[in-house]
Amino acid sequence: MYRPQNLRIPGPTVVPQAVLAASARPMINHRGPEFAALLAALTRALQDFLRTQGDVLTLTASGSGAMEAAIANTLSRGDKVLVFINGAFGERFYAICKAYGVEARRIDVTLGRAVEPDLVRDELAKEKGRDGAKAVLIQHNETSTGVLNPLKEISEVVRDSGKLFIVDSVSGAGAAELEIDEWGIDVCMTASQKAWGAPPGVSIVTMSERAWKFYEKSDLPKSYFDLAAAKAALEKGSTPATPAVSVYIALQEALRLMAEEGLEAILRRHLNLARATRRGLQALNLPLFADEAHASPAVTAFRPPTRVDARNLIRVLRDDYDTIVAGGQGKLDGQLVRVGHLGFVTLQDILNFFSALELALRDFNQPIEPGQAIAAALRAYAESAPQPTRSGARGGARPDTVGSRR
Repeated sequence: MYRPQNLRIPGPTVVPQAVLAASARPMINHRGPEFAALLAALTRALQDFLRTQGDVLTLTASGSGAMEAAIANTLSRGDKVLVFINGAFGERFYAICKAYGVEARRIDVTLGRAVEPDLVRDELAKEKGRDGAKAVLIQHNETSTGVLNPLKEISEVVRDSGKLFIVDSVSGAGAAELEIDEWGIDVCMTASQKAWGAPPGVSIVTMSERAWKFYEKSDLPKSYFDLAAAKAALEKGSTPATPAVSVYIALQEALRLMAEEGLEAILRRHLNLARATRRGLQALNLPLFADEAHASPAVTAFRPPTRVDARNLIRVLRDDYDTIVAGGQGKLDGQLVRVGHLGFVTLQDILNFFSALELALRDFNQPIEPGQAIAAALRAYAESAPQPTRSGARGGARPDTVGSRR
């Protein structure tokens, strides 16, 4: 018998009913005027949310496809680049570089810690001259560890160096502050199934004017991921190949719902729910993995109790309490539990997660008092979230109700 699940993984995220309904609309001609109008409106909305006047290009691909496109369209074989790695997706950037023959120098940061601007400055100081690195690659939000890198401060350092700045914000955009133009980010990527609350299948890549100059010199092979072809097709209201039409329609509806709430309220909601999640976990004496100073607004990673296996805890949450969370990735496989709080997520979703977690931990004979985590999460949320007015005056969408359109 079907039982509704509390999907608390860091992507794919919960898709609101209105977005699901939009994805079920009748198919349209991807070479016709209806899709051209949809693509134009979608692109404008993404420019607004990503805070850029530059090119925003969509691909029918995963976020990893967008990461590959970013490298293939701006670099050349033998180019030197710096890849800052503080999790599994930094490793992925490095692997893509190596696959394309890009000479990547990796700078490893302790897992659970952020990439500090001073470290970036020190490493860039080693890359001066004609033979120095041409680009810096980094994650905005490292999904595998729950760390938000201080991108604004890092961007200032990279901008002063004159290097091309390539940023993976697949799980950061829409959940954390991101000012692409103001911060001087040359290439940035995200994907539909993360904070945007749409089904998987569409990735987004932004390109600055400087990035296009790098494109002109790039000698790496590109066909399906050729961003110049995507730009040329966009100007004609189309895509180079058949797009995931239903996902494009769904993403447009998700962006409409996000516009109703407003970007400032969305970012505040993510911060508040992330803080409530961390306080609830701490009330259960579960160690947080990420440095609190750089905790992600999108996902929180924690270690299970000493005598509880992470995989078993994840299994019990899924099979017995219909709560779906993620495990560790890469080197952290089997060591962590990760709970997502990005996209169309509500306070009720987080409280339901804690209700299930308390019950699951009691199944493992842990000394848990009923409501222990829930009370801590509620206190944390009450301290940070604006109180609703009682006057009946209309205002922006309340942070604890935005996801109720399910």
